[in-house]
Amino acid sequence: MVKIYSEKLVSNFKGNIIDIETIGNFLSYEDSRKYKNIIPVIFGFINNKGIKIFCAKNRVSIPKIKKNIIKLLPSLEKPFYAFNTDFERGVLFHTLKREINFDKELNLEKFEAKRNAVHFLKIPHYKDPFDDNGLLCSQAWLKGEFESAILHNRSCLLKERDILLKRGFREPDKLEFVK
Repeated sequence: MVKIYSEKLVSNFKGNIIDIETIGNFLSYEDSRKYKNIIPVIFGFINNKGIKIFCAKNRVSIPKIKKNIIKLLPSLEKPFYAFNTDFERGVLFHTLKREINFDKELNLEKFEAKRNAVHFLKIPHYKDPFDDNGLLCSQAWLKGEFESAILHNRSCLLKERDILLKRGFREPDKLEFVK
């Protein structure tokens, strides 16, 4: 079963900001294989019309999330933005077995922490139950705390929208895609 959260709101940008929440562990590679064991359990996006979030309700539902992502991506308006495009591109590459092009990077440099950007730009926390800590979100999802995980994804999307509107974007870093 997949839970779907929708919220209408108007934002002044073109395209879609994509944010995923995951389970799994990083591997010791410097290319896309680093993300090979990471599995998306939540797929959220925000655009100029609102927010939509898909959340797998258990491990059995993870293939359904994958099918939703495959179906949704071609219908989403470009450009695609993410706060850490390496993560989204790497995870989606290994999940979907294809490269998804993200055009715009929202972090200033590769290892900028989102919480630092949020603090510096004076962006609200949007009731993030995990204060920008994705690991806590992953742990909550594994414990069945889906509402908290969805709230975290929602807050990430809103923060990333505000980062885009307040300071813009840059070109994504290069990521070598290796199966």
